Amino acid sequence: MTMLADIGAILILSSHYLIMVVLSGFGAHRLHLTYRQWRAKPEAEAALRFAELPMVTVQLPVFNERHVITRLIDAAAALDYPRDRLEIQVLDDSTDETAAIAAARCEYHRALGVRIEHVRRPDRQGFKAGALDYGLAQASGDFLLILDADFLPPPNFLRALIDPFADPGVAMVQARWGYLNRSASLLTRAQAVLLDAHFAIEHSRRAAGGLFFNFNGTAGIWRKAAIVDAGGWRADTLTEDLDLSYRAQLAGWRFVYRGGVTCPGELPGDMNAFKTQQHRWTKGSIEVMLRILPAVWRARLPFRVKAEAIIHLTSNLSYLLIVAECLLLFVPGVLFREAYHLDALLWVDAPLFVMASLSHIGFFLVGQRVLGLGVRGKLSEVAILIPLLIGLALNNGRAVVEALLGQRSPFIRTPKQGSMEEAREGLGLAAYRAARSWLSAGVEMMLGVAYIGCCVWLVLQHFWLSLPFGLLFAASFLSIGLSSARARLPHARRIAPA
Repeated sequence: MTMLADIGAILILSSHYLIMVVLSGFGAHRLHLTYRQWRAKPEAEAALRFAELPMVTVQLPVFNERHVITRLIDAAAALDYPRDRLEIQVLDDSTDETAAIAAARCEYHRALGVRIEHVRRPDRQGFKAGALDYGLAQASGDFLLILDADFLPPPNFLRALIDPFADPGVAMVQARWGYLNRSASLLTRAQAVLLDAHFAIEHSRRAAGGLFFNFNGTAGIWRKAAIVDAGGWRADTLTEDLDLSYRAQLAGWRFVYRGGVTCPGELPGDMNAFKTQQHRWTKGSIEVMLRILPAVWRARLPFRVKAEAIIHLTSNLSYLLIVAECLLLFVPGVLFREAYHLDALLWVDAPLFVMASLSHIGFFLVGQRVLGLGVRGKLSEVAILIPLLIGLALNNGRAVVEALLGQRSPFIRTPKQGSMEEAREGLGLAAYRAARSWLSAGVEMMLGVAYIGCCVWLVLQHFWLSLPFGLLFAASFLSIGLSSARARLPHARRIAPA
């Protein structure tokens, strides 16, 4: 072997193991949270209560939500809370018939004695953050319940969340999400398992340990004074909820998580809608990381709080590492192992891979167990989550790169199906479908086919220990690409109701 080949082998294999060690570190962190949740005992709720219920403003930020706007307004109006201490703001930036539907529904409830306003801005500047900030200036309530368009709070939801604010140091109370369309497809069931673990383990352990965690953009209440003190809503990231969450906690405010209180919402119904949501969440989180990480590093916080915040803010960098591993390092790594007779290194790869990927299986299963949802019935959903997350690497890795390069992009809403008759028949859904390109699906399918060819080559060369990794990559990219392409076909517009 030439010196150039030796240098190449060192660089490729070193990069591979560095990436695997970092990914294993993220996996070990999830195992740590999972273990803590497994051993956790039920926690008593705070004893503080309001002697007199405070004034609350319910904010409903919407943009072109004709399939769900009526049920959203009706659910907000049905909240069991004193009428003289509740106001509702429909923060409507819509450019279609949603505005007329919302205006009529607000007028209907206003005639019944509900204090509800249909708020229209002169422009859509700042997207959701801009709408919330615009409503904040007009809100009469000391506390703000924020509900996205696809969420349906039960009547007792507000009363179930308000009491922790009797402690003047509490800025935000977050409820757990439920799912209106959990059983609609394997994709929605898998998303539900993914989010269940996020709430039941990550939020639960961070909140219980006095660590930083985030408002999820909906199904939570904010103290108005805390928003103002933290600098208000800002629209220069795609995840204004994460940004404000960290600014408020760095300012000394505390958050409360109420996992026993749920608010059902709608999960993305097809792969392109899911990818659109994931791209926004991933890019926004990296934008927040770039802005907030220096402040976290400088903050006078306990080491465990600072360390958890750093891991939380950097975790989505893992998608870029997965892309590098899949596209740049896998095949050259196999070649160099064989050329230098380093097959034994695959026994180092195995535990690193288990920690980096399969550790998440325990995370997802414990999330189901904690919520009392059973484990056996969720094995199919958990089984597809690892290839699903690997297959998303191109989509989310691109989001990471765009954020790191400072490329701005508009806030793209996640399409909602609702349960209206026109949604059942698929009418009008095309305008609301996620606009992921054929090119994206084509690249993912090409990668899947390329990895099938790679697997054939591995078999012919008798490189058996590398074959499972090649098969996993092939299945991941091919399934994501095919699902994305299928979602763009005309027949995909006819979607089963939630």
